[in-house]
Amino acid sequence: MSDFKFTTGDFVVYPAHGVGKLVGSETHEISGHKLELLVINFDKERMTLRLPSHKAKAAGLRPLSSEDAMQSALHTLTVKTKQKRAMWSRRAQEYETKINSGDPKSIAEVVRELYRAQSDSDQSYSERQIYQAAMERLARELAAVESIEETAAVVKMEKILEAA
Repeated sequence: MSDFKFTTGDFVVYPAHGVGKLVGSETHEISGHKLELLVINFDKERMTLRLPSHKAKAAGLRPLSSEDAMQSALHTLTVKTKQKRAMWSRRAQEYETKINSGDPKSIAEVVRELYRAQSDSDQSYSERQIYQAAMERLARELAAVESIEETAAVVKMEKILEAA
């Protein structure tokens, strides 16, 4: 059993997929061993994840961010940064790692750094893809934390970015 005490119906964050809903747990017998699995549904991806409960912490499963943590992530969107000079392939890899970390502040950094280029028509397809992935991931958690629609969360984040 993991250290976490999730309840059926809770929204949870799985780093590689973002916000999902814990729909229950199942016990399966595999090779004579009983295994308790947490069942997490990701509506947006039409995916169900079954995660051994004793592996939940190691896999990075966590509850939704607190409102304070989310406000801190949103504040990250307003901080000016200087343009990185590293090759795109290296930056892209770094951005993917940040998105898959599941940390809202890291994801907000990716959104902020790639947003600057949204008005730039020279932005590559892969830059747009990574930006969209980061924006969706952060918007889903913001929407769940604030109990608003995902589209409203995107609008809120875009307003913060435009004002920065």
